[in-house]
Amino acid sequence: MVTNNEHLMQTYNRLPVAFERGEGAWLWDANGNKCLDALAGIAVCGLGHAHPAVTEALCNQAGRLIHTSNLYQVEAQQALADALCARSGMDRVFFANSGAEANEAAIKLARLYGRQRDIDEPAIVVTEGSFHGRTLATLSATGNRKVQAGFEPLVRGFVRVPYDDLAAVENVVRGAANVVAVMVEPVLGEGGIVIPAPGYLAGLRKLCDDHGLVLMLDEIQTGMCRSGKWFAFEHEHAQPDVMTLAKGLGNGVPIGACLARGAAADVLQPGTHGSTFGGNPLACNAALAVVETLAEAALDARAHELGQRMRQQLTAQLEDVAAVQSIRGLGLLLGIELDRPCGEIVTRALEKGVLVNVTATNVVRLLPPLIISDAEADMIVSVVVESIREFLA
Repeated sequence: MVTNNEHLMQTYNRLPVAFERGEGAWLWDANGNKCLDALAGIAVCGLGHAHPAVTEALCNQAGRLIHTSNLYQVEAQQALADALCARSGMDRVFFANSGAEANEAAIKLARLYGRQRDIDEPAIVVTEGSFHGRTLATLSATGNRKVQAGFEPLVRGFVRVPYDDLAAVENVVRGAANVVAVMVEPVLGEGGIVIPAPGYLAGLRKLCDDHGLVLMLDEIQTGMCRSGKWFAFEHEHAQPDVMTLAKGLGNGVPIGACLARGAAADVLQPGTHGSTFGGNPLACNAALAVVETLAEAALDARAHELGQRMRQQLTAQLEDVAAVQSIRGLGLLLGIELDRPCGEIVTRALEKGVLVNVTATNVVRLLPPLIISDAEADMIVSVVVESIREFLA
C-alpha cells in the first residue's frame, strides 16, 4: 500500500506506486504487479535492476570495508579512476556523490583556473534549456527559470546563451575578457532530449582552443554508453577539458565524478576541494563492476542499435499524428515532442505497465536500461504509442 508520509518534505509529486524489488528491466510493487522500466531511474540503472555483477560487488565490499576517509589511500578509487581515464582519454578524476556535486567541482575548477591566470571575476558560458543540478551554483548555471525561482540571489559568474548556437558563444567570448570556460550538455536531457546540429560540439572545441578556454561537458545523463558511445563527445571527437559523470556510473549507488585533462587536471590541489563520502570503497567497487559489465557486453553498440530500432518504430507508428512535432534521440536517449503539455501520458503508460517520463512539459522521455531485449523495446514503443493516441483522443 502506498501512503503519503507526513514526515517527508513534499519535494516530489510522486506517482501512486511503490516498488519493492526489481530484476533486469522490470519492477514489482508490493501487490505483485510488474512494470517495464523505460526510465531506468532517470538514466541511472543502465544495467537494469539487481544486476548480479553490481550486487556481488556491493555485498563483497560491504562485508569488508565501506568507509575510511580520503585522508588515506583508497585502492578501489584509484582502480576506478584508472578505468575511467583509459576509456575517456582524461587524466585525473575527483569523485563525489552525485551529478550536482560533480558539476560543483567543475565550476570551482573553472573559477580557480581563471584566478590562477589573474582573472578577478571568472565567468562561465552556459546555455538556455540546460540542467546542471539543484545546489546554488548548479541551479544558477541551469537554464531553467522554474528551477531557479525563489532561490535568489543566484550565484554570479554565468553568461547564458541559446543552446546549439556557436555564433552566440563566439560573440560572448570575443566581448568578455573574463570568460574562462564553456559548460554544456552534449544533449539537453531535462530540457527535452534536444540534440544539437552536427558540428556543435566540435565547433565548441575549436572555439575553446582558439581562445584558451576550458571546455566542460556535463555527461551526467549522456555518459556511460547511453548515447550509443561510451561518452557523447565521441560522436564528434570533441574531447573536453573537463567532463562530469554520475547517474549510470553507479547503477543506483550514489557516485559522481569530475574528470579533467591537460592543464585543467592539475588545478584542484589539497585544500581546494574535497568530499567526506566521495570515492568510498563501496561506491567505487559498484562503479567498477558497472564499467566492466558495460565493456564486456558492448552496451555502447547495443544502445546505438536499440535506439535506432525504437526511433524507427516510433516514427512509423506516429507519422499520421499531427500533434507529434518531433521524434528525436541519440542512442537510448529518446524524446517525443507533442504540441501541448502531456504529463497525463505518464499515468496512462503506468496503467499499462510501463514507466515513462514527461520533461519540458511536452516531451515524452524514454531512458530504458541498456540491457533491454528487442521484445521489451518493442513493448515500450507499443505502450507509448497507444498512450499518446489515447491522450490525444
